[in-house]
Amino acid sequence: MNKQKIVVILGPTSSGKSNLGVKLAQKFHGEIISADSRQVYKGLDIGSGKITKKGMAGVPHHLLDVASPKKVFTAIDFKKMAAKKIAEIRGRNRVPFFVGGTGFYIQAITGGINIPEVKPDWKLRKKLEKMPIEKLFEMLKKLNPERAKTIDAKNPRRLIRAIEIAKALGRVPKSQICHPAKRGKNLKSQKFLFIGIKLPGKELKSKIEKRVKAMLNPPAGGGLLKETKKLKGSGLSWKRIEELGFEYKYPALFLRGKISKEEMLEKMILENWHYAKRQMTWFKKYPAQKTKWVKNYNQAEKLVNKFLDGSWRNRTSDRGFGDHYYTT
Repeated sequence: MNKQKIVVILGPTSSGKSNLGVKLAQKFHGEIISADSRQVYKGLDIGSGKITKKGMAGVPHHLLDVASPKKVFTAIDFKKMAAKKIAEIRGRNRVPFFVGGTGFYIQAITGGINIPEVKPDWKLRKKLEKMPIEKLFEMLKKLNPERAKTIDAKNPRRLIRAIEIAKALGRVPKSQICHPAKRGKNLKSQKFLFIGIKLPGKELKSKIEKRVKAMLNPPAGGGLLKETKKLKGSGLSWKRIEELGFEYKYPALFLRGKISKEEMLEKMILENWHYAKRQMTWFKKYPAQKTKWVKNYNQAEKLVNKFLDGSWRNRTSDRGFGDHYYTT
């Protein structure tokens, strides 16, 4: 079988995935599909680290700003939309590049995990929303220990959804990991190259601190606090804003006078570091393919060139796009 090839660029927050993805897509005539659970939302730009138009450097980007933050966007939604984008990119004779740090999304599209289509249980959700976050996490650990190891333990929305799924299934298998032989027909026809960015802990910590400070101390006229205020002004509740991640939770607390600016900065840096470690734990356990870890662009370029086996040279570099490559 002549398998269709897809490149996946993964790594922890602040590691430089977006820049690497753009450079590789430029070289190999590719288009990028974002695999980030918050960049799908409109208005979550600074806090989610969403790439700018300038940063795209003419490379088409997909699945950014495709959902309202008032609604919950699930991994199932992502899988369906991503599959459609893959087909469209191939139709333009270009290479699909997935770039992102949401491991659950990456596993969803590469066939490494089964996602049960469980409908919302509003009665259960209402009950769970009243519980402390620590109790929610303990409940999930009993229902699904494997999912508890990789979930964001401080995100109540994700904890509640995971508990909802576990209870709906009646019983939870040891793992939701899907054996390659059991993948769908479409996934069997795909071949994936997983490239991971791995930085020394000290360097990653430094990048995280620099990124967080830039969010909170930007040039005049921008900034995460302004973005958080804008989300509140658009009709989102403070509770919903906090559910969108710690980059919005702590600014929301600061804006209400519940924490100081120093506490906000300290908490955001710490939470980002903990999140980066959880991401690496997930990526190291990913079983579908052995990730090729790189330290620089040259190493990644050689891997992609070998993987595509020269087929990219026959692809056109421009198939009817305008000056601004940014699609949904």
